[in-house]
Amino acid sequence: MAERKLLVLFGSQTGTAQDTAERIGREAKRRHLQCRVEALDSCDVANLIHESLVVFVCATTGQGDPPDNMKMFWRFLFRKNLPPGSLCQLDYAVLGLGDSSYPKFNFVAKKLHKRVLQLGGNPLLPVALGDDQHDLGPDAVVDPWLLALWDKILTLYPLPPGLEIISPDVRLPPKYSLHYLPEESPYPDSDLLQPTAPRAVPSELHPFAAPVVSNQRVTAQSHFQDVRLIEFDVAGSGITFSAGDVVMIQPQNRPEDVQQFCQLLRLDPDRRFVLKPTEPGTSLPPHLPQPCTIQHLVTHYLDISCVPRRSFFELLSYFSTNELEREKLQEFSSAQGQEELYSYCNRPRRTTLEALWDFPHTTCAIPADYLLDLIPRIRPRAFSIASSMLAHPDRIQILMAVVRYKTRLSKPRQGLCSTWLASLNPEQGDVRVPLWVKKGGMKFPADPATPVIMIGPGTGVAPFRAAIQERVAQGRRGNCLFFGCRQKSKDFYCQAEWEDLVTKGFLTLFTAFSRDQEEKVYVQHRIQENRRLVWELLSSGNAHIYLAG
Repeated sequence: MAERKLLVLFGSQTGTAQDTAERIGREAKRRHLQCRVEALDSCDVANLIHESLVVFVCATTGQGDPPDNMKMFWRFLFRKNLPPGSLCQLDYAVLGLGDSSYPKFNFVAKKLHKRVLQLGGNPLLPVALGDDQHDLGPDAVVDPWLLALWDKILTLYPLPPGLEIISPDVRLPPKYSLHYLPEESPYPDSDLLQPTAPRAVPSELHPFAAPVVSNQRVTAQSHFQDVRLIEFDVAGSGITFSAGDVVMIQPQNRPEDVQQFCQLLRLDPDRRFVLKPTEPGTSLPPHLPQPCTIQHLVTHYLDISCVPRRSFFELLSYFSTNELEREKLQEFSSAQGQEELYSYCNRPRRTTLEALWDFPHTTCAIPADYLLDLIPRIRPRAFSIASSMLAHPDRIQILMAVVRYKTRLSKPRQGLCSTWLASLNPEQGDVRVPLWVKKGGMKFPADPATPVIMIGPGTGVAPFRAAIQERVAQGRRGNCLFFGCRQKSKDFYCQAEWEDLVTKGFLTLFTAFSRDQEEKVYVQHRIQENRRLVWELLSSGNAHIYLAG
C-alpha cells in the first residue's frame, strides 16, 4: 500500500496562505496522513522528485508576483533545463489565494499548476482560485475545494483498516509543548536584543539592532495626520542599499497590551520555558530564543493586535467551558458563520486581544501549549528607504504616516508598527529597532543622461527622496518631481530640501496642494498642465517614469 504521506507547501506574504496551509495540515492529521507543512523556500526543491503527494497553497502579490518566501522555488521551477517528466510520480493540487480586483488574478497559482503539469505531475483537481473580493472571502472557494480534495486523496490513499477519520469534536495536540524551567535555574541573557555581530549581513533571522537617531514630526501639529521622518544609525552593520530599496522593521507589542494579555490568560511574564515539538521532525520557530520568557514571547512574537482569522475561533472553541461562548465560537468557525465573523472581526478591525476579552471564560482556560497554534507571529513591516547613503552615510531614514483611524469600536484603531516607532524617543536613552534591508522593486537608470520623472504624492515621495539625493550626489540633473499633498502649510514634506535643489538647478518640481483652493488639484492635473514637458522628456529624452503612493 502506498505510503500515506502529504507535503503541504505554501507561499505567503501576509499570512493567509500559511493559515490555509496549516488548516490543510490539521485536516490531514484527522485523516491519519503523515503531514509536513513548510514554506516553499524552506523545503529543498530538488527533493520534490521523491514526493508522491503535494498540495501547494500560494498567494499572488502585487502585479502577479510570487510571495517573498517562494521566490527561490519559483526561479528553480522555471529553469529551462528541468527534464519534462521529472515530476511524473507526483500527485498534486494547487490552491491559489488572490484578489480579482487586480488584473493578474491568482497568476502565481495558475502558472504553478501549468508548470508542474508540464513537468509530468498528475493534478488531482483543477486549480482553486480563492478570491478576497468574494463576500465570504477566499473560503467560498476553499471550503468546497477541500472537500473534493479529501475525497480524491482518500480514494488514492484509503484509511488503514480499523482507523476512522478523527471527529471535528476532538481537539488535536498542539504543535509544541511549553516546558517551564525551575525558577532558580541560571538565566542566560539571550532575551536581550543583541546588536548583530559583524559576521553576517543583517537578515530576518539576524536583524541589526539599530539605534534611533531622530524621530521628528513633519506635519503641522494642527494637521489630522501625524507623519514622521525617522533616522536610524546602521554604522558597523554591513548594511548597504541603493535608491528604491526597502527597510524591514520587526515591531513589538505595547507593554500595556502585553500586561493585559498575561492577566487575561493568567500567565506569569517572568516564567521561563523551552519549547519541545510534539512530533519528531517538526522544527522549532527560528525567531524565538531557547530558553525564552513568557514576556519575550508575548512582546516580540505573538501578534496579539492582528485581526484574528477563522482558525483562531475554531481552536478557541475547543477550550471553552462555557456553553454560550462555545456556540458563538463554533458559529464563527463554520462556513455558514463567515458573514457574521466578518462583521464581528474584519469590518471593525477588532484585534485578537479584544476578541479574547469578549470570551472571558474561554480565554482563562487556554493552555499555554496552544499559544503558538492560536496566534500567528508578528510579521515584519516594509518601508521605502527615504535617504541615500551618498548623502547620509551609515544612516537609514524613513517617512512614515502613523496609522490611526476610527471604526464602530469605541477605541481608535492603531497600526502596531507605526504607533510603536512614533513612541520611540532617542532623547530618553539608547532606543533600538531590529531591522534589515531588502532589494526594492524600483531600479533607477544607470545612464546619467537619462532623465527621471517621479510622481510621489504624500509619503509616496519617500523612495524619490532617496533617488534624488543619490542622483544629486552623482551630479545628475534630469530630476523631475510631481508632489501632492493637502496643504502647503501642513503636509508639504521636505519642502526646504526640494526648494534648495530647485534653486541649485538639480530639480524641476511641480506641486499640487489639493485643499489650498476651492477646486481640488491633484498631481494628475499638474501632469496634464505640463504635458508638453513630460512628452518632451519621454520622446526625446527617453525618460523613465516612476510612481509611488
